[in-house]
Amino acid sequence: MSDSKNPFGPVIFSYPRAQAIEDGVLVDLSQIETIGKAFKFPVACTDTVWAIIENALNDEGQDILGIGHDLATMAIQAIRKVHGGDRLSFKVIIAGKPHTLKMIIGPGDTPEPVMTIMLPNED
Repeated sequence: MSDSKNPFGPVIFSYPRAQAIEDGVLVDLSQIETIGKAFKFPVACTDTVWAIIENALNDEGQDILGIGHDLATMAIQAIRKVHGGDRLSFKVIIAGKPHTLKMIIGPGDTPEPVMTIMLPNED
């Protein structure tokens, strides 16, 4: 029997963004001042990107505000170069190591936009 509101039928399973953050699969970066002030939409990263950040924090001279600043700055530069679309790739140096990351913008648990930073092979 088909669902008249959804031509694909009923949803079998959904994993809300809020639950992913609670589970630690995503990490809310909006609370980091240098990221929260840079973007008007909520920003999260995958746990694999967060592991890179946490590892960098063990290096002398690294702090979360500086890493957040670098992430925000490089993402904003990439956003300015793109003309449309919902995803982009950007490079950032974290604790002296280059990383290519991907940012996706789209609806979260509500239609309001959210941004997610991840590794290029994640989705």
